[in-house]
Amino acid sequence: MLLTTTPTIEGQAVTQYLGIVSSEVIIGANVIKDAFAGLRDFFGGRSGAYERVYQEARTEALRELEQRAAALGAQAVIGVHLDFQTVGSGGMMMVGATGTAVKLRSL
Repeated sequence: MLLTTTPTIEGQAVTQYLGIVSSEVIIGANVIKDAFAGLRDFFGGRSGAYERVYQEARTEALRELEQRAAALGAQAVIGVHLDFQTVGSGGMMMVGATGTAVKLRSL
């Protein structure tokens, strides 16, 4: 299944809009990751531990989005938007994904 941030797909016509699909993934970073991230903040540089957590959450949110679209009989999800937020003060991170599930026809 194709997931795209664009509103159209080159060479394809949308034949049916099946509705908005969304998914949310909340994932926590543990105390060790928090400690290393704090050191990175103090000394400078990127926090690889947090980057991996965000990547994992993004991948899972897109996987769920695809599964929900497939359950509707979609061939693609267009207009995909990702939203990243922190939740609470305990190092929880949320990734939300939304898009429009569609059926397609080749032009």
